[in-house]
Amino acid sequence: MPKAPATRLTRRGILTAGGALGLGAVLAACGDEKAKSGGSGSGAPAGKSGPWSFKDDRGQTAKADKVPSNIVAFVGVAAALHDYGVDVKGVFGPTKTKDGKADVQAGDLDVDKVTVLGNEWGQFNIEKYAALTPDLLVTTMFDGAGTLWYVPEESKKKILAVGAPSVGISVYDRRMPEPLQRMLELAKSLGADTASAKTAQAKKRFEDAAARLRAAAKAKPDIKVLAGSASQDVFYVSGTNLSIDLEYFKALGVNFVEPPASALKASGGWFENLSWENVDKYKADVIMMDNRTSAIQPADITEATWKKLPAVKAGQVIARNPEPILSYDKCAPLLEDLAKAIETAEKVS
Repeated sequence: MPKAPATRLTRRGILTAGGALGLGAVLAACGDEKAKSGGSGSGAPAGKSGPWSFKDDRGQTAKADKVPSNIVAFVGVAAALHDYGVDVKGVFGPTKTKDGKADVQAGDLDVDKVTVLGNEWGQFNIEKYAALTPDLLVTTMFDGAGTLWYVPEESKKKILAVGAPSVGISVYDRRMPEPLQRMLELAKSLGADTASAKTAQAKKRFEDAAARLRAAAKAKPDIKVLAGSASQDVFYVSGTNLSIDLEYFKALGVNFVEPPASALKASGGWFENLSWENVDKYKADVIMMDNRTSAIQPADITEATWKKLPAVKAGQVIARNPEPILSYDKCAPLLEDLAKAIETAEKVS
């Protein structure tokens, strides 16, 4: 298992490089399936006036005298909770684009009605955080060491010293349904009506989409899919291990480009770095491209080698969010889009 300092350095360095796959680049960590799952207990709300607790994926139990209402969360978590009817007061992480619009990671959040504590990596305004009198801090985790995503390591102690309990939901080396279920459990503990018709419909849509993707992959097993991300100097090709979406899609039968372990080693198992001259190293019929604002989008890629790729010439490029918003409402379309891409794809590689 990598040491914590190496984990931080790799994650920070690759994010700085821009648009890294595998949700930014946190080093791989060891652990069996039980460790991956963390705590399995859902929260136990007892009404606004009763005690509250929730065992998170670090195995730690967050407790409060009443159900938290002044919640601060990573923006993607806030977006997921919003889909279940749980509002947050403050967010951190990519929330607004340069023109002030909602970032792709903000989902359906009204970004003008939440306090943004930091919009970029390393930003977290502790004074604003304390002023919100938070009673819960929630984020995701992309390693097996319990590192809280987008909570700066250098100021983590001061942030936690404000006094709000913290909850971490693991999105490391699991398949999508697991963190989806954990987020649903958290939302329920915070007062969400998870038995509502809306949630039931969203879950059914997700399950139907999974069945559709499985059928599409079975019908066209020769369609090769590549998960990529673009930065100015580097094209990243993701391996399917570690990422919750790719692991799940692969389990449903999708035929992915798989860089060798030796090529993935430098990123802790997440992805391989290619120069733009070598962007054609792997043959692919469908390319899924990182749609986060940290990555260059396909329409803005000017490299001739990119434009010559068969999948690009055939228009068989779709978006991928390497940090899925963990609600059934937001994850179902991800499966539907990939299923449609495979169903309609021509074999071009």
